[in-house]
Amino acid sequence: MLVFSWPWTAALLVASGVASLVLWQRQHRRYQGPASVADAYDRWTQDQLLERLWGDHIHLGHYGSPPARSDFRAAKHDFVHELVRWSGLDRLPAGSRVLDVGCGIGGSARILARDYGFEVLGISISPAQIQRAQALTPPGLNCRFAVMDALDLDLPEASVDAVWSVEACPHMPDKQRYCDELLRVLRPGGLLAVADWNRRDPSDGAMGRLERWVMRQLLEQWAHPEFASIRSLRAHLQRSAWAGGMEIFTDDWSVATLPSWIDSIQEGLRRPWALLGLGPKAVLQGLRETPTILLMHWAFASGLMQFGVFRGRKPTGPAKSQ
Repeated sequence: MLVFSWPWTAALLVASGVASLVLWQRQHRRYQGPASVADAYDRWTQDQLLERLWGDHIHLGHYGSPPARSDFRAAKHDFVHELVRWSGLDRLPAGSRVLDVGCGIGGSARILARDYGFEVLGISISPAQIQRAQALTPPGLNCRFAVMDALDLDLPEASVDAVWSVEACPHMPDKQRYCDELLRVLRPGGLLAVADWNRRDPSDGAMGRLERWVMRQLLEQWAHPEFASIRSLRAHLQRSAWAGGMEIFTDDWSVATLPSWIDSIQEGLRRPWALLGLGPKAVLQGLRETPTILLMHWAFASGLMQFGVFRGRKPTGPAKSQ
């Protein structure tokens, strides 16, 4: 077993920090259209870095209120169950049709199918994610996946009993169309469960100089065209032509999910061979993501960003056409 003395460990940490900053500054992932989002997620999936470190969930974890220490991967599972309970999906009967918009490699979809008996369709704009989701899904689980654009869902009106979407909206250039599509495919009486990275609403205070710089990095590093605020996304949902008077309830889970950011970095220390086993390129990629993760932690801790959750039941009655 290798043992490093403190001077060597300190030198290694400094060198790693310098390398991560150099890579971070030289490599942006600015949003340039849907293809840039698909390409970013294809790369994250194909190098297997996120999966090896974080498991089959690439969303944040839920650590309770107030937050308590938890295994990072367990917190991600807890997040799924907490959102199911909070949104009321746990009251749907087995066999209900659930659409997972922005499904990643299918972690949440498999829990929804396995633990609640739902018939789940997961969609992503990334072909690599869908291929990996299919490979990870055991035979017999009522869970399937398809490449599909969330802004142009290839599904009929009122065709699903629930819509589930976690951390997908930041990649959507047209927030209203995203909301319209979620509600278009939701049947009357169906349930909506959305979780999102949101910016502070402008009416709650303009961004300062440092905040503007941080916001620009959060957008440009991970292919985000723009973040909605909790207030603005709620308004988009409620004024959709497909809402039919639907009332949207919201909450802020920033505190309950905040430990995820530091935990996501510490996973590299807890499971070093998961990272080193992928080779030097993966190590450099992990270093490249670290500054953005730290900025995300700062933004959510300071209130520049908020983790919003949204729920609602679509009113029964005739659906409105556009």
